[in-house]
Amino acid sequence: MLRWLLTGGGIPILLLLSGVFFWFYLGFRPFRTPKKLICALRGAGDGDGSSPFRAVMLALAGTLGVGNLVGVANALWIGGAGAVFWMWVSALVATVLKYAEILLAVSHRRLIGGRFVGGAYYYIKDWFLAHGWVRVGVLLSGIFALLMVVDSLTMGCMIQVQAVSAALEGVCGVPLWVSGVGLVILTLPVIARGSRGISALTEVLVPIMTAGYVILSAAVLILRRDALGEAFLSIFREAFSPKSVGGGVLGFLTSRALRVGTMRGLLSNEAGCGTAPTAHASANAVSPAAQGVWGIFEVFVDTILLCTATALVILVSGSEIALYGGDAMMLTIRAYASVLGDWAGYFFSAAVLCFGYATLLCWANYGMESLSFLSRRRIWRGAYLLAFAVCICIGISAPAFIWDLSDFAIAALTSINLTVLFLLRREIKRETDRL
Repeated sequence: MLRWLLTGGGIPILLLLSGVFFWFYLGFRPFRTPKKLICALRGAGDGDGSSPFRAVMLALAGTLGVGNLVGVANALWIGGAGAVFWMWVSALVATVLKYAEILLAVSHRRLIGGRFVGGAYYYIKDWFLAHGWVRVGVLLSGIFALLMVVDSLTMGCMIQVQAVSAALEGVCGVPLWVSGVGLVILTLPVIARGSRGISALTEVLVPIMTAGYVILSAAVLILRRDALGEAFLSIFREAFSPKSVGGGVLGFLTSRALRVGTMRGLLSNEAGCGTAPTAHASANAVSPAAQGVWGIFEVFVDTILLCTATALVILVSGSEIALYGGDAMMLTIRAYASVLGDWAGYFFSAAVLCFGYATLLCWANYGMESLSFLSRRRIWRGAYLLAFAVCICIGISAPAFIWDLSDFAIAALTSINLTVLFLLRREIKRETDRL
């Protein structure tokens, strides 16, 4: 029971209740005003900081990784085709949470050294300080930043490296140690330059790799268009089957399938756990709510577009999911290669490398920003870079408990963040009214 709770057993319920609450509390805004949504996305930004588009590309670099590839295949293996439906539902709920946390990040950020810095730890600290609970605010925000550092080294580093190295070895025969050394050489010089160097690279890399992945997926779906209708039918049919429901609402909400599916969903879009605000806080947004709208766009691209594309490709390819068991990476590679030919396996391996590399850069930035919140001594920055390099080397054959450690960090981050979102609900509503 304790392990179930520590690895996110209660997170599905917490996310569902929080999302539904904010949908009604905000009166279904900003979705209720699509014209304002579009205007916010078209805004060019104003003042210091990076552009809103560059900020969202950096945030997407952190979410477009193993969750879109391995996480989706893993959810299909555990929960069947019906898991896709619940991914869509969780994404719909998640949009308002992502919007709210980004809004707060922009509202509570600081201008330090000529650039904007921020994140969930700032608005956590600000709320408690404003209410006279100084020690609680310092402690809780510090714990949050420390968990961000832990997550950057586990989910943001080792899990990504494991996925990349497994794909390169399984398809191209690249030895694991070569992948590890290569990623260290590619990653450390960029992250050593800091957030500006990272965001400049992800602004170019993310749109290219996203477009390439969409084109590859579209080619599979066009060639297997005759199976597309049955794939959609299976998603809706199995979503409400006894296997998916798990013997009733309570059984469903506490089942291993939903817990793993939701945690892998969090691994994909990260809505509600307070990580993406670190990237969005750097934007020269015209208003906090306007940048929050970019969070809605982020969830759409990550889950509705890319995760759905991966799931549909697996479902229409005719690949027998059960044959691959827990090897979600090879299941996904085989799904593409079985339709497009062996060359697709090499293309997909390159895509995995790009996705994983972008995620490494983004999470290294999150880790360094969180560490800077805890202490601005330069020695800690050097220590973090060394730790990140070591974790890349360990990640090529990461032990199984790393997934549990990552799930624990994400569950703890989400629990703290959602609690503070509720405490700051009036500010979220006030800024939304100004949109």
